[in-house]
Amino acid sequence: MNFKAKLSAIALMLPLAACNVIDSASINQQSENSYRQVVQQARSKNVVDNSSPTAQRIRRVYQRLLPHAKAANQTGQQFNWELTVIRSDELNAWAMPGGKMAVYTGIVEKLKLSDDETAAIIGHEMTHALLEHSKKEANRSVGIGIGAQLGASILTAATGVDGQLINTGVGLATDLGLNKPFSRKAEREADLGGLRLMAQAGYDPRAAVTVWEKMNRMNDNNNMANKILSTHPTNNERIQLIRNELPNVMPIYEQARRGGASVRTDSPSAPAAKKPARRRR
Repeated sequence: MNFKAKLSAIALMLPLAACNVIDSASINQQSENSYRQVVQQARSKNVVDNSSPTAQRIRRVYQRLLPHAKAANQTGQQFNWELTVIRSDELNAWAMPGGKMAVYTGIVEKLKLSDDETAAIIGHEMTHALLEHSKKEANRSVGIGIGAQLGASILTAATGVDGQLINTGVGLATDLGLNKPFSRKAEREADLGGLRLMAQAGYDPRAAVTVWEKMNRMNDNNNMANKILSTHPTNNERIQLIRNELPNVMPIYEQARRGGASVRTDSPSAPAAKKPARRRR
């Protein structure tokens, strides 16, 4: 999944001088403006999906995660969270600064994701926004003076938006010793934050492991070249990271279930829901 390319491109659309610092309010507003163009272009292509069973499932999962994402917001800015489901075979999802999100139906349908696994994807993307990874990446690049112009073709490939529609700003250099380790760190943080959000919402964090196992079957990226060159951890690295974190988040999940979180019947690990006991009068 090309999460990082989208986050970086979207975050760096601000027309900034190299000495400026991007603040949260500015990047969130710019992202909202850009998001409107993304959605409008998707509508013009008739690929915004509001009614399919897949879209309805994605929205149900999103709505259950949303209160926990709102509670986790420590950016100092209120997010105007919004989700668009896009009908596409692409295995992808992304989040702009300020909580503007998209999930592609292909990632759910091609990987045959359960609700728990879908929650892992959405929680991951929510965490990118909550930790302001795009803003940090943009400011970091400005600060070390290695900016480059994002071309229209790169912007289009990364976001699906016509690059001529948006002012392009400072881009990221491809320095292996600086940017790529930072990107991998951000992805790990998003994986861990997503685990916590899904556990709080009553989704089984163990499903995040099966997401990456499915990704391995679809696209095994665990060779040494990918480990060195990729902006993302390898699938196997992510699986191990998640397994190491499970002891910390499983108690949160169990507490959420005891607190009345509904049980999804599409997950093989989910037990049958019990009928509520009748109250005596």
